[in-house]
Formats: sequence, structure tokens, C-alpha cells
Amino acid sequence: MKNFTFGLNIALFAAVAVLFYWHFSNKPQNKTVIASSANAGNFRVAYFEMDTVQNQFEYLKEVRNGLLAKDQSLGKQLSIMQNEFTKKYQELQSRGASMSQAELAAKQQELVEMDKNLKTKKQAMEQEMADESTRKLQDVKKKIEDYLKTYNKDKGYAYILSSSSDLFYYKDSVYNITNDLVKGLNDLYKKK
Repeated sequence: MKNFTFGLNIALFAAVAVLFYWHFSNKPQNKTVIASSANAGNFRVAYFEMDTVQNQFEYLKEVRNGLLAKDQSLGKQLSIMQNEFTKKYQELQSRGASMSQAELAAKQQELVEMDKNLKTKKQAMEQEMADESTRKLQDVKKKIEDYLKTYNKDKGYAYILSSSSDLFYYKDSVYNITNDLVKGLNDLYKKK
């Protein structure tokens, strides 16, 4: 067993030596890599602070306020339905002892149907809210992307990134285009 392990180590060492030799003896590939990285000298990246855009882009504020108002409206509708269900349930609790078996069964069935309708309505409202939220936020994202395409025509950035404090560890503020972005988006929004 010792001889086998020793032989395996020798074979692995030889394989590493051959790979090492092939890697460093192949000079034309290294020149290509160096030449292509030299051409990448014009590679520029810009970024913008998304939290600033969220706080200062008027259209996004309007979208958020509209979504919040709709969420509150749907919440009120659900609350009214929930209160009606609770009222019927409490009525059944207080009058249940004086009801006949058939009346009690009918009221219980009515409560079961109300509860089912309430859950169905709640689920439909949540889905409607999620769909509208997604649609509106995709529209905001599209507006930002379209503006950045126009903005970048004469700037020459290879990438424009959205910055988040937990995503980037270092940012040179020279490449921060947040103020330009917010100003441009708001100007474009005011025109429309």
C-alpha cells in the first residue's frame, strides 16, 4: 500500500510538471492576452446611488404613493369584510343556544362560505397588488434604463451600475452619476 501511494505521488508530480511546462512554454497565447487587456484601457464604469434615485425621482415617488394608496384601499375593503364576518360569528355565538339545529347548521354554513369568500378575496387582492407593483416598478426600471441609454451615448461607459452599500466596498466618487441621472429623469418626467 505504501508503494502504491508513493507511485501515485510520483505520477501526480510528473503530471503537474508537464502541465506547468505546457502552460508557460506557450508564449503566443500570453501575448494575445496582454494585447487584449491593453485594448481594454478605455473600459469605464459609472454608478448611481439607487436610494438617492428612490428619494428624488418624482415619478418613482408618485408610483410608490399610488401603490401605497391602493394597498390601503384594499386593506380597508378586507377589513370591512373581516368585521362583517366577525359580527356574524359573534351573533352566532350569542344566539346559538336558542337556535334550532337546522338554523344553527344554516348559520354555520353561511360562516364557512363567508370565510371561504374572505380568503379568496384576500388572495385575489394580494395577487392584484403584487402584479400591479411588479408592473409599475418594471416601468420605472425601463424609464431609468432608457434614460441611461440616451445619457451614455456621449459618455462612453461600458457599464452603469446601481450602487448599494452592501454590494460595493469601494467607489470613486468621480464616477458617481447620481445627480445627473436624477436631474435628467425628473426633467424628462416633467416634460411628459
